[in-house]
Amino acid sequence: MLMWGTSWTWIVAANILLGINQGLCWSMTVIMKIDLAGPKRRGLAMGLNEFSGYVAVALAAYFSAALAAHYGLRPVPFTIGVGAVLAGLLVSLLVVRDTHGHAQVESSGPSSKSFKEVFLLTSWRNTSLFSCSQAGLVNNLNDGMAWGLFPLLYVSLGYSVDRIGLLAGLYPMIWGVSQLFTGALSDRFGRKWMITFGMWVQASGLMIAAMLADFGWQIGAAVLLGIGTAMVYPTLLAAIGDVARPEWRASAVGVYRLWRDLGYAFGAVLSGIIADVMGIPSAIIIVGILTCVSGCLVAWKFSQLHSTL
Repeated sequence: MLMWGTSWTWIVAANILLGINQGLCWSMTVIMKIDLAGPKRRGLAMGLNEFSGYVAVALAAYFSAALAAHYGLRPVPFTIGVGAVLAGLLVSLLVVRDTHGHAQVESSGPSSKSFKEVFLLTSWRNTSLFSCSQAGLVNNLNDGMAWGLFPLLYVSLGYSVDRIGLLAGLYPMIWGVSQLFTGALSDRFGRKWMITFGMWVQASGLMIAAMLADFGWQIGAAVLLGIGTAMVYPTLLAAIGDVARPEWRASAVGVYRLWRDLGYAFGAVLSGIIADVMGIPSAIIIVGILTCVSGCLVAWKFSQLHSTL
């Protein structure tokens, strides 16, 4: 549809389908890795999952841009997506096996809950799950803000295109690579303070970006934002797997991802409104304050417990 669509309606419909794919395929890869890894290696598994995903995004962006430069925007660059879909479908059909049995082995007995119960527990009734859900939402809120406002901030500071490109790529690169280590570190040192300090590191990066115009400081801000996000992203998924029982853990991950990924929409709308009214630096500062408060909530509410509900 993206390759051959002739109107904006086609593009919107294609994005709806891509969103459904994200909910089905990406959520299932997370849940299956949680099942396979077990409680002692959950953080490592989530770090590897997020690392591989964002490396794939970076490679796809690079090669599709290279194809677009030679062949135009459509249809050739989208052949990368077609190839990825076919490869993923074949692997899923021929190689992947269901991991439900692994979850049953980890289970300590029947503990069925309705989806409504799981939704309420994950959203706010259980303090640990609530703290993860709100941290995921705020994390993606500031990520959505960063993608929308940071390029405009860099332009307003008078940076050249190559400098803007460097800063735009540095944040996701640091984020993606660091997840190889941060997830495993959370297995060793616990989830709570990895998430808490990760949110605070992100907040520090946002404050520096908003307040200091020097290019060197902006590089430092991008690095801090990438490291902080890497500390938070895989660890939150592992923490959900720790707290929720295997019998309804998949539903809890789905509810968490609902709140987390809504953060992109909230971040885009909120930061855009604030930037229009108060200016770009003020919008970034306000989001930085929200991120810091979110880390404080994790420090206050999260308990390092395993499958207790």
